[in-house]
Amino acid sequence: MSGVDVRSFTVGPVQENSYIVRASADERRAVIVDPGEEADRLLAAAESLGVEIEAILITHCHFDHIGAVAPVARATGARVYCPEIERGVLADVMSWVPPGFGPFESWEAEETVAGGERFTVAGLDVEVLFTPGHSPGHVTYAIAATRARVPMDSVSRPGSRQAPNEEDSRRALLSGDVLFQGSVGRVDLPGGDWAVLERSIEGLVRGFPPQTMVYPGHMGVTTLGRELETNPFLSELRVRVPVAAAPGATPAGR
Repeated sequence: MSGVDVRSFTVGPVQENSYIVRASADERRAVIVDPGEEADRLLAAAESLGVEIEAILITHCHFDHIGAVAPVARATGARVYCPEIERGVLADVMSWVPPGFGPFESWEAEETVAGGERFTVAGLDVEVLFTPGHSPGHVTYAIAATRARVPMDSVSRPGSRQAPNEEDSRRALLSGDVLFQGSVGRVDLPGGDWAVLERSIEGLVRGFPPQTMVYPGHMGVTTLGRELETNPFLSELRVRVPVAAAPGATPAGR
C-alpha cells in the first residue's frame, strides 16, 4: 500500500478517474490529478475533505483528463502542471475535442513538466516520469509524502532514473492512461505508439517494486506486480522482465 492518501472520483461520460492526493488522512493540503470533468463535484469533495488544493497535476491533455482544469484552477488558485509538449492542447482545448463532448474551457499552464523533474508541493514529494505512447507528452507522477524539500530541478532529465530504493515502495503512481487493470492505454489516437507505450510500462516495472500502487486514468486501482503477472497486453514484457526479476522480493497480491 502507498504511503499517501489517495481519493478517487470517476467523472464524465468517459468515466475518467480524477484523484485528490494528500500526504496523510489528516493533511490539510492536497493536489488534484487529472480533473477531467464535474468541477463542482471535485471542489465539493475537496471542501468535504477539508483540504486546500495547491496544485493541479496533468498526466496528458486528452479532453477527458483536462475538462475541469480551468474551473478548478480558477476556484482554488492552484498552479497547473502540464506536460510540456502538450501545453498547446490545454491552451486551445476545444480544437482537440471530438464532436459530442464539451464545451470545455482552455487554460494556460503555469508550470510545464517533461519527465525527470522532482519537486515538493502540498507536503508531497512528486517525481515526474516521461511515459509516452498513449500520447506524445504523457507523464506519470510518482508521489510520496515528503521528508525534506526537493528543488524543482534537482533530478536530471528523462532516462536517468536510479535503481529503486526503499522510498520507492511508498510511492503511488498516478499513471493516467499508460497502464490499466488488465489493459493498457489505447494507441490508435494521434501520437499513439504501441512500441513506445510498452517501453514506458517497462520503465515503470523496472523502476518500482511490484507492490507499488497504480492509480490509473480509467478502471480500478492495481499494482505493478499484478499487471506484470496477469495483464494480457504485457505477455512479451513478462518474457523480458519476469516477475521474479522485477524490483522487490515478492510480487503483488501474494
